[in-house]
Amino acid sequence: MDNRPIGVFDSGLGGLTVVRQLLRKLPGEDIVYFGDTGRVPYGTRSPETIEKYTRQDSRFLLSRDVKMIIAACGTVSSVAPHILRELPVPAMGVVDPTADAAVKASPSGRIGILGTPATIRSASFERRIREVRPEAEVHAVACPLFVPLVENGWIELDNEATVAAARRYLEPLAAKGVDTLILGCTHYPLLAPVISAVMGPDVILVDSGEACAALCAERLEQDDALNRTKRAGMCHFYVSDLPDDFTHVARMFLGRDVDGDTERVDIETLTDA
Repeated sequence: MDNRPIGVFDSGLGGLTVVRQLLRKLPGEDIVYFGDTGRVPYGTRSPETIEKYTRQDSRFLLSRDVKMIIAACGTVSSVAPHILRELPVPAMGVVDPTADAAVKASPSGRIGILGTPATIRSASFERRIREVRPEAEVHAVACPLFVPLVENGWIELDNEATVAAARRYLEPLAAKGVDTLILGCTHYPLLAPVISAVMGPDVILVDSGEACAALCAERLEQDDALNRTKRAGMCHFYVSDLPDDFTHVARMFLGRDVDGDTERVDIETLTDA
């Protein structure tokens, strides 16, 4: 048994989709979440900057004595997986579990990928899909507007700007006849109703948060590292910008109040000291 918390980090709010799934699958686990809200988005940054942020975010979570780190960020998982492999605790990203789930779900092997520009440039999801299913037909689209739309809470079906952006990104994939669509950034599940409305009800959406939480639960079980104290787990949230802005949208992500559980940290000062 290991009673230490699970650490989760993301460029902003999107990683809360992983937290939401962890709370469902592992209700007894404590979770420490860091959202780098002061430097979001990561997906438009250079590889060198993404690597720097990955090291800083991981170092902060390690200072909280976590037993596992989840990089709940498709950009980090695609650009800096080598940094995750070097950490002194088990660490995982979202690419492999999400790609594996898409391969399993797709009837025809025509799989679409939505991601940040950095994720799409890395071709990480495509490589993993073809490792598992070489004959797959893969189509990838960068969606740079999706993260800021989610971060601002513009996720409703009646939001004209969000629907227009979704149509612009998704219509080429619909024309290709994809039957399965990877939501390759943890922000994107919040846009699932909009994406589904554009793509149609027959297209399977693969939630990176759900796939990642399932693998986390499996690995903790294998390592006998679950918290077995039979109590409800606790969550603590850290952000690099104003907590008030975070708590307002986090409430929408998680369906619960997080006001008293959120602190602001100066991530560069803390981790570069």
